[in-house]
Amino acid sequence: MNPTPAHTAISRRQTIVATTIGNGLEIFDFTVYGFLALVIGKLFFPTFSGYGQLLLTVATFGVGFIMRPLGGIVIGAYADRAGRKKAMTLTIFLMALGCAVIAFTPTYATIGVAAPVLVVLARLIQGFSAGGEVGASTTLLVEHATPQNRGYMASWQFASQGLGVMLGAVVVGMLTFTLSPQSMESWGWRVPFFIGMLIAPVGIYIRRHLNESLEITPDQGAKPRESSLRIVCTQHGGTVLAAILTMVGGTTAAYVITFYMPTYAVRELGLAPSVALFGAAITGLILFLASPLVGALSDRVGRKPLIFWSRVFLVLLIYPGFFWLNASPTPVVLFVVLGVLSLGLVGQTAPSITMLPEMFPKAVRASGMSLVYSVGVALFGGFAPFISTWLLNATGSKLAPAWYLVAMTAVSLLGLIWLRDHTGRDIDAAGSHA
Repeated sequence: MNPTPAHTAISRRQTIVATTIGNGLEIFDFTVYGFLALVIGKLFFPTFSGYGQLLLTVATFGVGFIMRPLGGIVIGAYADRAGRKKAMTLTIFLMALGCAVIAFTPTYATIGVAAPVLVVLARLIQGFSAGGEVGASTTLLVEHATPQNRGYMASWQFASQGLGVMLGAVVVGMLTFTLSPQSMESWGWRVPFFIGMLIAPVGIYIRRHLNESLEITPDQGAKPRESSLRIVCTQHGGTVLAAILTMVGGTTAAYVITFYMPTYAVRELGLAPSVALFGAAITGLILFLASPLVGALSDRVGRKPLIFWSRVFLVLLIYPGFFWLNASPTPVVLFVVLGVLSLGLVGQTAPSITMLPEMFPKAVRASGMSLVYSVGVALFGGFAPFISTWLLNATGSKLAPAWYLVAMTAVSLLGLIWLRDHTGRDIDAAGSHA
């Protein structure tokens, strides 16, 4: 019996809620490390200068992204074979495992060099998990949508990332505000990672009740099947390269605005950590609330126009925003600048997160989406805080991150030229990806 429209609508709402909560909790795990960069640097890299501690900490943050392409390939292929639900359950377990390793690892003062080694191991596990999570969950959202509301459905992927960022910033901000520096360094920094450990049973329970969108035939595993990665690279190689280039602007902006700005506000502007984290919470809230609205708008006007004009908006306002922030480093100015830049960010990322799975056929959709997203984030997003920190020291200019962000955003406009806009089309119809 075919599902009625009412049942289909309920299924879509359940998919949105389950994916948003699960992915939001998972992003929370991955991002609290970035918000605790200054504390972790002091505890795990104490033999270096303040600059060296920060550089190594943000480099360790970036290390997690090295594993993203591998996680995207392996878990993406698993999602295309065994189903989206099983892949999403695996990723949430691995993310919690990485959190547990960080939560229980003694500091450098206790076990020496083994401490940062264990932290790197945990980040590698989390990176592997995150590499497969976005592809599987976004594909599930797209496949539960109609051609007329795919932008709205898929945008909840980025909304859930905003939710995770907001929760991470709120938790770390509350700890920073209520605890003394001594208590924060002694035990307070571990609290978010212990919270992250609790996501496994909650996330697994939520995702167990999702409706699978991939039809798996009984004989699917009985005969050899060509590698999903090979199909993506040989039949859709041009699309992959153009999509990764398009990813440059969005992922660089996301990781500078969302994850690096709290560190920048404290270290370069002299603002209180609680103020900086409140700013990050504002960013997360804007991403959470605005993403579905922008996604729905993309269903009406198309993905490419929104991405293009949002990037033009960012290119024009990034430098003035950083300049104003350095000229008047106050909490109000920080909140205004982050709010404005976040609107430009969500204007490009919500449509982009929909375009990626739309470009691949269903049989390799999770693999293609995971490969493009994880490689793009690994090459340009994960190391954006590291590059920004290095540029600040190399140039001596507090505006260096702004120029880097402007350059990456402008370059990414080129990728849009070679990508097809599938807005409103049936992406599962024969010949739709020819």
